[in-house]
Amino acid sequence: MVGSAIEYNISKAFIDSEYYRRKYKLLSLCSKKETIIFPNSFRRDSISNSLHLNYDNKPNELLNILNINIAVAGRVVNIRDFGKISFLTIQDSGGKIQLYLSCGFFSEYKEQVNLLDLGDIVGACGKLFKTKAGELSICCYDIRLLTKSVRAFPNKFHGLINKELCYRQRYLDLVFNEKSRNIFIARSHIISELRSYMLSNSFIEVETPMMHTIPGGAFARPFITHHNTLNIDMFLRIAPELYLKRLVVGGLEKIFEINRSFRNEGLSSYHNPEFTMMELYMVYANYNDLMDLVEDLYKYITKSILGSNTINYGNTVLDFSKAFIKIPMLESICSFCSGIRYSDLNDIKLVSEIASSLDINIEKEWGLGKAQTHLFKSVVEGKLKQPTFIINYPSEVSPLARRLDSNTFLSERFEVFINGKEVGNGFSELNDSSEQSLAFLKQIKEKDPNDRLVLYDDDYIKSLEYGLPPTAGLGIGIDRLVMLLANASSIRDVILFPTMRPLKTNQ
Repeated sequence: MVGSAIEYNISKAFIDSEYYRRKYKLLSLCSKKETIIFPNSFRRDSISNSLHLNYDNKPNELLNILNINIAVAGRVVNIRDFGKISFLTIQDSGGKIQLYLSCGFFSEYKEQVNLLDLGDIVGACGKLFKTKAGELSICCYDIRLLTKSVRAFPNKFHGLINKELCYRQRYLDLVFNEKSRNIFIARSHIISELRSYMLSNSFIEVETPMMHTIPGGAFARPFITHHNTLNIDMFLRIAPELYLKRLVVGGLEKIFEINRSFRNEGLSSYHNPEFTMMELYMVYANYNDLMDLVEDLYKYITKSILGSNTINYGNTVLDFSKAFIKIPMLESICSFCSGIRYSDLNDIKLVSEIASSLDINIEKEWGLGKAQTHLFKSVVEGKLKQPTFIINYPSEVSPLARRLDSNTFLSERFEVFINGKEVGNGFSELNDSSEQSLAFLKQIKEKDPNDRLVLYDDDYIKSLEYGLPPTAGLGIGIDRLVMLLANASSIRDVILFPTMRPLKTNQ
């Protein structure tokens, strides 16, 4: 569309700003010249990082001989005007490159530069050379405004430091903060490597519903929506577990899924209501086999992403080269809490007294297993710095896990902890339909009577009655894995658009 044909609908508040008046004037100037204001005909042939890689080590004399003419495009992040010459720095997906503009090479350059502001997107054609300071640059004989940045761009040379602004306006964060860009590039590589690992180990990738008629697969409060045509409430999935195990019943013996799950719970540095996880299931395997796979997977990922089996996370060096620590949950409590004997943990009254002495609240209606688990999470979990498997959780808090043959109070379940946080949960699957049915009914009995959510999944029980082979299943939080590998302190740093509290005013 030609500029003169465009009508700009700009509010009074928008025009009142001196900055916006200047922007509007520039756009009007373009339209009067009958130029296309937002063209889409310029094509680049080079990216900044490739230019630096190929030519940074070459002297200017050789560049003059080679006479390399290129076309680049990117966002203007710096402008230095010295009268008869100007230097612009543009940023593209590969990094930054400097543009050199001079009357001697580009007669109309001044008129073009006067139209530009920080944040504008430009295309430029020119010849590669090096300045006297030795910086690889492009001596331009043409520069074109491709997109005008109408909103004022922050003039930041050291990145945005306002974390809330980074989360709310991720596009600005990505423009100014190289670390953020690298985190999300790394995230893509991590997911790619996870997928590659699974496929190379003969797993097949599947997709299961993200809207469920019955919430299940984990302890969490779901998000509720409504399907108008069917006139039924539906729930964004807490976990894909029950659907994936239906597929195992159907004969898919090694499967995995990488996708979103949703939990209508609090926000923290390690929790976001919408998160990414990978779940996998394999037949004729138990939780010991899963722990071998998890250890191998984490070593593979750290090596492939970082080139090393050690991670520098904050002030801690995490070592993945050694065998992961493995300890039963109840023994871990005794190990980390002096004076507590194993026998003390088998009495609900003593557990309550121990918890009380540590200012830990135990609800009266809780069973022994839930009380033990709460005590563990309160006093042990945060101290598990190096990669650690905590095994044999109480069956009371593991309703989908197979019980130990030697002690049915405990389950064949583990969680893997790194730097004091749980990053994976796996177990031998409960495939006894009668026992699973009783576990679901027990959950319903223990529910708040005001809670209208139905937890009994009759179709899942029906699928178990057809026969689920001996199976082991695992869930890994990908956001937390990215946090570790990217040395990020908050889950918001590794999610492009994290959930935020709405602003009270328009900002």
